[in-house]
Amino acid sequence: MLTQTGSTAVNYRRMNEGDIPTAHALSQAVRWPHRAEDWQFVLRVGSGYVAEQDGAVIGTGLCWKQGEHHASLGMIIVSPEHQGKGIGRELMRLLLEELGDRCVLLNATAAGQPLYERMGFAAIGTLCQHQGTLAAIAPVALDGGARVRPAGPEDLPAMIALANGATGMRRDALVRALAGMGQVSMLERDGMPLGFSIMRQFGRGHVIGPLVAPDVDGAKALIAHWSGAYAGTFVRIDISGAAGLGAWLEAAGLAQVDTAVIMARNGLPRRDGSAAQFAIINQALC
Repeated sequence: MLTQTGSTAVNYRRMNEGDIPTAHALSQAVRWPHRAEDWQFVLRVGSGYVAEQDGAVIGTGLCWKQGEHHASLGMIIVSPEHQGKGIGRELMRLLLEELGDRCVLLNATAAGQPLYERMGFAAIGTLCQHQGTLAAIAPVALDGGARVRPAGPEDLPAMIALANGATGMRRDALVRALAGMGQVSMLERDGMPLGFSIMRQFGRGHVIGPLVAPDVDGAKALIAHWSGAYAGTFVRIDISGAAGLGAWLEAAGLAQVDTAVIMARNGLPRRDGSAAQFAIINQALC
């Protein structure tokens, strides 16, 4: 699909694999940590648009359909020299047109929040970015014989069910893709799965996410599990401001470095209440 805005002479078209090097350079220009491999992943599991001027990519925007009724969007980037010309708004319009009447989630910077509010989004919470050199963490004592263990392929259906219930969205394809590119730990009691977390490469090091658990202690146990192999390395985790993990993460070497605004359009997903998503996949996929 091609459109053009006469005031800025910008063409908009579908993003493809060949755009990844220029998209990566664009994210570096605005000081985002994404690697080219991170761009490859988000494009592979989603779709989106680029804005071009004189054949050069000057803007990007992606979205991810999560079932028939939900979606997330992100990677909205406009090169610094082209900001303030309506390019971000047009990328958003194209994405929202593709998503139709789905409930859509995004994580916004303070600077981007007014634009998203004008396009029908409302703030529903805060997201806290924690990162740093992960310290060694003592195992967390859990009640009732619950334990954390490495996951196997046979755990995938339980992971999908937990992720879907905790978010209220159909995350089957996303969980399958993430499980195939990272390490997974399961939280269980008497053989019953209660939660899980995924550790994978991202940005400057590794990221923990998503992390689904029934309570704060379960979330801490899943994070502490990773310190056995990753203590002393750079780790990032993005958590809800209401998660109750901030001070504990700071003590574990993961300082809060940024805050985003969680926003939604066309209602909210209906979670089943059996578990909560304490850490998101990343700020684009939610």
